[in-house]
Amino acid sequence: MEFFDELKWRGLIKDVTDEASFIERLKSPLTLYCGFDPTADSLHIGHIQQLLLLKRYQLQGHTPIALLGGATGMIGDPRPTTERKLLTLEEIQDNGKKIRVQLDKFLDNTGPNALLSLNNYDWLSKLDLLSFLRDYGKYFNINYMLNKETIASRLDSGISFTEFTYTILQAIDFYHLYKNHNCELQIGGSDQWGNLTSGTELIRKLVENSKVFGVTSPLITNSDGSKFGKSEGKNVWMDPAKTSPYHFYQYWMNVSDADVIDFMKRLSFKTPEEITTYIEKVQTSGHLREAQKALAEELTVLVHGEEGLASAMKITSVFFSNQWHALNESELGLALSDAPRLNLSEPSLLIDVLVAGKVCVSKREARELIQNGSISINGEKVVDLEFVLSSDQALFNHYTVIKKGKKTYFVVNFGE
Repeated sequence: MEFFDELKWRGLIKDVTDEASFIERLKSPLTLYCGFDPTADSLHIGHIQQLLLLKRYQLQGHTPIALLGGATGMIGDPRPTTERKLLTLEEIQDNGKKIRVQLDKFLDNTGPNALLSLNNYDWLSKLDLLSFLRDYGKYFNINYMLNKETIASRLDSGISFTEFTYTILQAIDFYHLYKNHNCELQIGGSDQWGNLTSGTELIRKLVENSKVFGVTSPLITNSDGSKFGKSEGKNVWMDPAKTSPYHFYQYWMNVSDADVIDFMKRLSFKTPEEITTYIEKVQTSGHLREAQKALAEELTVLVHGEEGLASAMKITSVFFSNQWHALNESELGLALSDAPRLNLSEPSLLIDVLVAGKVCVSKREARELIQNGSISINGEKVVDLEFVLSSDQALFNHYTVIKKGKKTYFVVNFGE
């Protein structure tokens, strides 16, 4: 399967400015870029498809440019609804330093097609207003810009001139990279199509006989309509301080059977033949979640390394083995971070805690569960109706893990 055909099979091609010419151009090495604005201090998994696309091209012998939007991040790509909050230069630069580390570790920095790490602040910050209007603004027809989806969607609610000009700045980026680094391709999500075509049109007008390309990929969506990249309403970040390797791993483990193959096609480097075997596994033995496990392992290693995966799998295994003592305090805190909890300052009868924590609706139910051996404390079954919880038997004198049945967990915190 040719590279372009594989990208299509994986669902990674939506729009191409000139598909036939682009397929022909892919037969020899080219330079391409994708931009990432530092509007936060970390990338999240909504960025991962484009990062891995850069890597796919690099593995085919093409040269990737990871462009940090130190300048465009100060303006903000128009959102569908409201204006972005403007960040200070200091905030943008601080975010950029952290994101640069994440960008660089995804791609190969050595060899003939080594990653180029650039920042558009280096050239856009030197552009004066008159030059912007005369050298570039003259080539953008207002009617043409109004028809772009990112701008058209904001006409009713209103859009500032600042965000209105974002597409011109991104076009200047493409022109700069074309002139200085022979960059012939810009990639991005489907929501970037208007910005990509602004760049190809500017280059066409400024450089005679030029030929450049813009290629978008469909945005990833969950089949149930929920937003991809969100867990409990929060972004899944690539920074381990914001989203731990364990929670990152669990996000992929919890992907539905309806979504996992689509995600695997887009985000895994497994071959089409390998992915086909997982299609069969999902259909015949989905309860084993082999596809989810394979995807979770691959992406966790990619983002957090082997050590991050080992920690995530260790914590995960405890939920099946109930061996809470095997975890250190930090790992235990991560494992229990999403569990409901009750804070106690003094020893309390287990029956009372089960009711106070709403594990049981009544003391009668609590007694029945204890007598039936359905309650365990820190991995040990408790059948004593007079059992008292205290910090003395708590893990690290702080955590007491109560498990009801096979899947219900509750945490008692002492000393908070």
